[in-house]
Amino acid sequence: MFTRILIANRGEIALRVIRACRELGVESVCVYSEADKDAPYLKLADRAICIGPAPAKESYLNISRIIAAAEIADVDAIHPGYGFLSERAEFAQACLDCKIEFIGPTPAAMARLGDKVACKNAAKEAGVPIFPGSPGAIEDPDEAVKVAEKIGYPVIIKASAGGGGRGMRVCHNEMTLRSNLQAASTEAQAAFGNGAVFIEKYLEHAQHIEIQIIGDKHGEAIHLWERNCSVQRRHQKLIEEAPSPGVSREKIQPVCEAAVRLIKQAKYHGAATVEFLMDNKQDFYMLEVNTRVQVEHPVTEEITGVDIVKTMIRVAAGEKLPYKQSEIKVRGHAIECRINAEDPARNFMPQPGPVTKWETPGGPGVRMDTHVVTGYVVPKYYDSMVAKLIVHADDRTQCINRTARALREYNVEPIKTTIPLHLRLMENTDFRKGGVDIHFLERLLK
Repeated sequence: MFTRILIANRGEIALRVIRACRELGVESVCVYSEADKDAPYLKLADRAICIGPAPAKESYLNISRIIAAAEIADVDAIHPGYGFLSERAEFAQACLDCKIEFIGPTPAAMARLGDKVACKNAAKEAGVPIFPGSPGAIEDPDEAVKVAEKIGYPVIIKASAGGGGRGMRVCHNEMTLRSNLQAASTEAQAAFGNGAVFIEKYLEHAQHIEIQIIGDKHGEAIHLWERNCSVQRRHQKLIEEAPSPGVSREKIQPVCEAAVRLIKQAKYHGAATVEFLMDNKQDFYMLEVNTRVQVEHPVTEEITGVDIVKTMIRVAAGEKLPYKQSEIKVRGHAIECRINAEDPARNFMPQPGPVTKWETPGGPGVRMDTHVVTGYVVPKYYDSMVAKLIVHADDRTQCINRTARALREYNVEPIKTTIPLHLRLMENTDFRKGGVDIHFLERLLK
């Protein structure tokens, strides 16, 4: 096991890793920007090191400064959390070049599965169902039109190197395809430093279902079943739940097994999520692979009892997976609500500023993952998520009722948050029935 781990992240996930390190008997070193210098969670780390000004490119995205902090603190390993540098193969390589273990996949595995075109090819080889579309990156509008006519409209243009909705365009005809191809490429170049885009068949009505995988350095990998992430806005998830309502274990089993084959084929170790879209016939098509721990990992932890963050650290240290696939059982139902400092009534405008009141829920089956306390100042420079409410119960109906109860216990002032929207969703008839598609929230907010 490692002696000392540097956490190359901030906020809720930094605190999550600090706690995992403490339980493993490992020292934690947390880096921070000038904007986060007063963050309470820094006091829980064994050491905290400032790595630069508030803008992420000068701190949390600055590889040389993070590596310098790691060398100063004499750490064995770096945990990247999610976001920032967590899916940058060059960061993983920089860690290895400096003889520091990267708690995640190898640069080669990350590059293969992180690039959507390369990942599609790997999935095809592993027998994972994929969307029909262009075999690789596409630049010529005429070629794009030929592909679209072959697979049928609507189609979607996607950035090969990114996610989160950037570099993504839905096209229902030739005119919109031609006009959007260059725009998507330009956006992808600006967001990810890579303008490559490709085309896939687009499902008008689909559910977003993802499979949680974890693998070790000994060639083993297991799945921790699925999560449903269909409640989303502009491709950003707001609610995640597990197991997925309306999908039988018999239907999801082969999808989970296919995801494991892909991870093993890529010689991948660490946590990964293989994301799929499911159509009205409950046929699955792979979207992408996230080569890091997900924001929504607590949902899976609640239904399986597996501590994903501690397991990531253990397998990075060379230990074998402590679980066999046959031991992973689904227990009850779990829901996660992402609490963002945003005002839904004003088109989700970010709400940076001081938090003068922060009263959170509790009680049976309620888990709060947050770095916020009364007096905390939400910075304007980073993602607006301030907390994750995770609720577990015996079944989905009880879980929804418990989540609604917990949401009513929040008392946050003066910033606006997405809490009222989450409560509205818990009370929505269609959501309670299950099976809502990825456009459900867009329709609800019209």
